[in-house]
Amino acid sequence: MITLDGSQGEGGGQIVRTAVTLSAITGQPVEVTRIRGGRETPGLRPQHVTAIQAVGSLCDAEMRGVEVGSQELTFVPRRPVRAGEYEWGVGTAGSACLVAQAVILPLALAEGESQVRLYGGTHVPNSPPGHYLRDVYTPMLLWMGLDVEVYMDSYGFIPEGGGMLTIYIKGGARPHGMRLVERGALERIFGTAVGCNLPSHIPQRMANRAINLLGSIDVPVDIRPMLTRSVSTGAGIFLTVEYENGRAGFGMLGRRGMPSEEVAERAVTPLLMFHDSGAAVDERLMDQLVLPLALAQGPSTVSTNAITEHLRTNVEVVRAFVNRPIAIDEAQRTVTIEDS
Repeated sequence: MITLDGSQGEGGGQIVRTAVTLSAITGQPVEVTRIRGGRETPGLRPQHVTAIQAVGSLCDAEMRGVEVGSQELTFVPRRPVRAGEYEWGVGTAGSACLVAQAVILPLALAEGESQVRLYGGTHVPNSPPGHYLRDVYTPMLLWMGLDVEVYMDSYGFIPEGGGMLTIYIKGGARPHGMRLVERGALERIFGTAVGCNLPSHIPQRMANRAINLLGSIDVPVDIRPMLTRSVSTGAGIFLTVEYENGRAGFGMLGRRGMPSEEVAERAVTPLLMFHDSGAAVDERLMDQLVLPLALAQGPSTVSTNAITEHLRTNVEVVRAFVNRPIAIDEAQRTVTIEDS
């Protein structure tokens, strides 16, 4: 059994999600101790519990310690991952997108098609929004040979949640490595400014400000205001920048008292900084690509705008399951995964 210290490195819930995802794929049992030991509220949170239970149901895992507040987990797969139709609810505004990231890869590698419905928060702090999952993460998986489609059926903001994602996964994927170092030409910037249960001027003002701030870049810019309704109220802007050989996503959730124009500025500013960096993928995408690249055929090298503690921690967890050399070049800001 692989044993991991859940407080190592960045010490967040990603250690647990990565561990159970790779456990299900490889069939190796895992034990995680001191889960989120360095956090103000240690132990598993509701979205972690749902992610573990979801992955466990894919491989009929024997699980211990899967409850809110638990700081120790044992996860033992009892059969290979099985494709099919699945449905899970995180409850209130717990991140459905983090649960999605835990189950997409195992189902994409399994034989057979799958359909997944997830209920909970789709646009909540400290997790990738549904737009990022749909417009940044899954298109990169497609480049690698994994056929995944994400649909946002309804939006879920804090504290009520109420969002829903539907995900279609073809299965039987044989991912291949990628070289994403020189990103090539900037092809387009697109995005959505969303207002949920709010007046129409809010998303319009966010979109207008973002378009104005991006006016100095000679590239097609398509940022559309959108009004929607759900059980929760919220707003935000979500932008994707697409290069010939790379992709990145940036967003900002609105909050009470923050002008719409400032929400847009807080999304555009890091986008412009990323554009100036010359990197192929943003730091969050690099973190998420380590898993599929480590399981892909052939070597990979990817450049990013920052080497984060999150990334270093995720690489250490992957190394525990996958016998392949994984090197981080701090100076060049690249991650290289060699053939085993």
